[in-house]
Amino acid sequence: MVNEDFVLQRDCPATLIPAGDAVVLRQGSTVTVTQALGGALTVRDALGLYRIGPRDLSALGPRATDWAATQAAPVAPAAGEFSEDRVWDALRQCFDPEIPVNIVDLGLIYDLRLESAEKGAHKIFVRMTLTAVGCGMGPVIAQDARTRLEAVPGVASAQVDIVWDPPWSPHMISPAGREKLGLE
Repeated sequence: MVNEDFVLQRDCPATLIPAGDAVVLRQGSTVTVTQALGGALTVRDALGLYRIGPRDLSALGPRATDWAATQAAPVAPAAGEFSEDRVWDALRQCFDPEIPVNIVDLGLIYDLRLESAEKGAHKIFVRMTLTAVGCGMGPVIAQDARTRLEAVPGVASAQVDIVWDPPWSPHMISPAGREKLGLE
């Protein structure tokens, strides 16, 4: 999929990167996939870089739809009991649309707190940051994290807050993330 060109089969809602603005990519436009992770695609055209979410991949045609079917479903709950490990695994399915490393290995998760809720369920509270202050993709990434957390069995609700203290730096990237980025 990466570096492959697609002609849009229909108008396609997308998010402009890094501004975070909602845009519509027009039917007949050609886009090139630059990243295919977490069930979403990052694409580019002559005017910019965009994130296309899982619900709109059909605009790229059957090949993209087939690819999406092989990805971890962003909202399908996994079988089994609740655990903190499952919560971390859900967060590892979220990606910055410009960087091919999940938000956990990028060092964007500053705090994870679990609280008991009614009927044995759990509330999840996450404090996270972004790689750049003012990145317009923050709400998109935070919503992706929240959606994935709320799909974990036993989770009643999730709250994801973006914070800026301490400021993020590349030193926060995990060894696995550094390896993926070729920094080690």
